[in-house]
Amino acid sequence: MEERVYITHNVQETEALGERLASELWDVPALALYGGLGMGKTAFTRGLARGFGCTIQASSPTYTIVNEYPGKRKICHFDMYRLGDADALYDIGWEDYLESGALCVTEWSENVPGVFPEGTAEVRFSRIDDETREIKVRLC
Repeated sequence: MEERVYITHNVQETEALGERLASELWDVPALALYGGLGMGKTAFTRGLARGFGCTIQASSPTYTIVNEYPGKRKICHFDMYRLGDADALYDIGWEDYLESGALCVTEWSENVPGVFPEGTAEVRFSRIDDETREIKVRLC
């Protein structure tokens, strides 16, 4: 597994990073995002969606649990924060989403360990200061 470290200094740079990395993430089945509140997970996903040619701007799926963005490759954007455990994820059709060929992007992935298929890429966000983030991308 290859790991790369990026530093972004604002939301726009975090979005731009997601957009830039879209081509490298084209073939992964899922993208597991890790990091606390306000770390840039949704901003990264907004950029990623742009990079995949999605016509709907990505937004936080906190209350909907999953948002879908059609594009060159569909993105299904999950928020695992409100799910109690992995069983709840399977109850909403996790396996069906994976089998559909969509890129399944999950925020709060630490809440559902063990659900990610082989080939899943990971993105870990940590705060350097109020605006600056260290973003570690692990590609398979």
